[in-house]
Amino acid sequence: MVKIKPFKGIRPPKELVEEVASRPYDVLNSEEARAEAEGNEKSLYHIIKPEIDFPAGTDEHDPRVYGKAAENFRMFQDKGWLVQDEKECYYIYSQTMNGKTQYGLVVGAYVDDYLNGSIKKHELTRRDKEEDRMKHVRVNNANIEPVFFAYPENRTVDAIVAKYTAGEPVYDFIAPGDGFGHKFWVVDNDDDIRAITEIFAEMPAMYIADGHHRSAAAALVGAEKARQNPNHRGDEEYNYFMAVCFPADQLTIIDYNRVVKDLNGLTPAQFLEALKKHFTVEEKGTEIYRPAALHNFSLYLDGKWYSLTAHPDTYDDNDPIGVLDVTISSGLILDEILGIKDLRTDKRIDFVGGIRGLEELKRRVDSGEMKLALALYPVSMKQLMDIADSGNIMPPKTTWFEPKLRSGLVIHKLE
Repeated sequence: MVKIKPFKGIRPPKELVEEVASRPYDVLNSEEARAEAEGNEKSLYHIIKPEIDFPAGTDEHDPRVYGKAAENFRMFQDKGWLVQDEKECYYIYSQTMNGKTQYGLVVGAYVDDYLNGSIKKHELTRRDKEEDRMKHVRVNNANIEPVFFAYPENRTVDAIVAKYTAGEPVYDFIAPGDGFGHKFWVVDNDDDIRAITEIFAEMPAMYIADGHHRSAAAALVGAEKARQNPNHRGDEEYNYFMAVCFPADQLTIIDYNRVVKDLNGLTPAQFLEALKKHFTVEEKGTEIYRPAALHNFSLYLDGKWYSLTAHPDTYDDNDPIGVLDVTISSGLILDEILGIKDLRTDKRIDFVGGIRGLEELKRRVDSGEMKLALALYPVSMKQLMDIADSGNIMPPKTTWFEPKLRSGLVIHKLE
């Protein structure tokens, strides 16, 4: 069972939301953030990417940079660019991409649920990345950016959400760059708040969709604060961290593809011949070929596209990890043929989110930067949840969720 609570969100006034809101800290580098925030002193990048307030090249992990984040967070509140709600509320956040809308509830998720596994993960985290986000949470004493959860769909929750979204949103804007729509409502009715809390208390689990490092950092800081408080009761605000929770049936995982620098000493003909041990290989010509189904892959090599269909003996449909196309391709192509053993550390491979399209794979190979591209059929939400339920971990770079959550619509203070 999972525990959630409403919280007094810190939010921009309606007329400032488009100036404050930003992309998440981890989808762009320092120079891109510097460019996007140029001329906008209200941009959240001054809090989540505060190295932009220092000379170019300043290490984003410099203690002065974390200090600047806290200074800017206080300044945003002092100037009225961020204002705290007087009442504990839930919030509804919708995103529209390509005509499809998904509706998420913004809640305080319970730290102990993360620690005991009721909030389920499907990826490993790196300690250095956890520590970076922990420092950011500590210095601001707040969750500045939300994490992205999925929950088993529930028609009663859907009905409450529909009641609010039929009304005028507090925020309603199209984000620059991606053109996705973002809307936001405040759930402040006590009966609705109570109903949402009680419904979630009956759910067996929630699932981290995106934001494993932020989730780990937020939960670890909460647990750290509990240990440090001699009068800890369990109901303090630091026992919760901010999450946007979407019904699983509204979410779509898009493909997460691979590009590789070389053929490990093989010629293209030798590489294609080696593939035939485990795959049926079909040349598709110069027109972009997209994987048609699970266990079908798309290869781009030397100006041509190929269909690769895994032989039935290469996977186990009853194994939640073994059935994944990322497992098949990692073991039988990247490792066995190309000698790429560790996707996290090998410099010969890079990863391209499907939002960029297969044209981006073609471009990177045609430019000479990469030798081949491999496109995968996307993982399903059911596969993700089955893996999390079984206690297993997905291979690296398996899932790509889009659209990304916009940061700055609401912030959660730990006190």
